[in-house]
Amino acid sequence: AADAVGDSSPRLGTSNHQDEKPSQKNLCFKVAKEHDIPEDLNKVLENKVMETVSGLYYMNMSVVEMTCLGDADQEGIVSKSVSSHSDLIPGVYEGGLKIWECTFDLIDYFYEAEIQFTNKTVLDLGCGAGLLGIVALKGKAEKVHFQDYNSTVIDEITLPNAVANCIRTGSGGDTKSCQPPSKRPKKAEHLPDVLTRCRFFSGEWSEVSRLLLSSNKHFSKYDVILTSETIYNPDYYGALHDTLAQLLDKNGRVYLASKEHYFGVGGGIPLFEKFIEDRNVFRTSIVKTIDKGLQRCIMEMAFK
Repeated sequence: AADAVGDSSPRLGTSNHQDEKPSQKNLCFKVAKEHDIPEDLNKVLENKVMETVSGLYYMNMSVVEMTCLGDADQEGIVSKSVSSHSDLIPGVYEGGLKIWECTFDLIDYFYEAEIQFTNKTVLDLGCGAGLLGIVALKGKAEKVHFQDYNSTVIDEITLPNAVANCIRTGSGGDTKSCQPPSKRPKKAEHLPDVLTRCRFFSGEWSEVSRLLLSSNKHFSKYDVILTSETIYNPDYYGALHDTLAQLLDKNGRVYLASKEHYFGVGGGIPLFEKFIEDRNVFRTSIVKTIDKGLQRCIMEMAFK
């Protein structure tokens, strides 16, 4: 798992990114779309290399990157990330090809604080690999929706991870007792029940909110919104705040994991707390602080 986990702050690279960084008003251009779950689950996991961490199956990221250097990555985010030596390219690629370390901080907190997901509607916002949402799914959440900025991340990482964790565990068993999924699972006649509780979306936060709220499908606001390492860029705070305000149920909770500071990018916990305080919509509390290495925090948010 060590190879897959980002253990440092996001890097903007050493090329001409600072000159090319889009202004805040131009960041909201990635149109939202929903990604269907293929009926043939063989195809989803075909030629995928799976590993395990914290009792969860996840795609080997190095293999994904090699695969996506070909036709699988229509957005071209892998080649752009490699050529620019950057983990983040604002408005182009937002870090979903890595599993950032705060994801595991938040998973640990779920168990320590005995956070209950049973019968809850959950959104994994900025999901990347989708491990937070998968944990909620295994905690018997009623619905889990996954969102990432990049469609390539949803198709090549999030969806396969969800499928791999669902096809062997039925309605939410203990993954530690399960065998890894075979390279070519038996073709299912219908989707496993647990997968029918999932929906997958790509696009910028404001666009995804608009899609959900205007959809013909019944939409109920989320009891729990989970998000990890999404406050690295202060330019995004307005869109993030408004998305949380629009999509969270009035009695809901947000659990946000973040580094204290993101050097070279500008964001972090103190700046985001100040932003939230100024908006006067949510109350926040730091429920856990991790002092190993660069200080990291778990924040809980709820409506005032």
